[in-house]
Amino acid sequence: MTIIYIVGGLLLVLIIWVIALYNGLVSLNVRCNEAFSDIDVQTKRRYDLIPNLVESVKGYAKHEAGVFEAVTKARSQAMQAQGMAEKAEAENMLSNTLKSLFAVAENYPELKANENFLNLQTELTDTENKIEASRRFYNANVRDFNIKIHRFPETIFAGMLGFKTDKQLFEAAAVEREAVKVQF
Repeated sequence: MTIIYIVGGLLLVLIIWVIALYNGLVSLNVRCNEAFSDIDVQTKRRYDLIPNLVESVKGYAKHEAGVFEAVTKARSQAMQAQGMAEKAEAENMLSNTLKSLFAVAENYPELKANENFLNLQTELTDTENKIEASRRFYNANVRDFNIKIHRFPETIFAGMLGFKTDKQLFEAAAVEREAVKVQF
């Protein structure tokens, strides 16, 4: 009779542990989805600011049509991107084209003094900071999720419970990882 109680107790502990594991994985998965949604909210804000910024610069730099087309095209591609890898690549390309737009603006002192342009630039900078923070938050949640599904013995039960694949991190483009060259 004692053996039945011991086996029953161990089985009960195992069931409670599996339930706790499942609930923990569900929570981590929801947090990853929420964090990715936050990236979407911030990038939507950026998409809304870009046309106004382009229009502000267009008035001063009419002969820079190639830059405006590149920014518009990159914005469109970023808005249509699906999946983590495609979205990350499109967002990195958009960030690079925005840098070229600001480089063009540097050539026009009267534009840099324009209050509307300065406000848009400040808003866009703030949005870029929020996107960066959202990416860090997302990556932290993905890291925790991926660790949980690969740690022993959780990995055995995670697969059985339907949590088999890693979530993808939001990574910087290869160009952004290169060392910055400073010349004086």
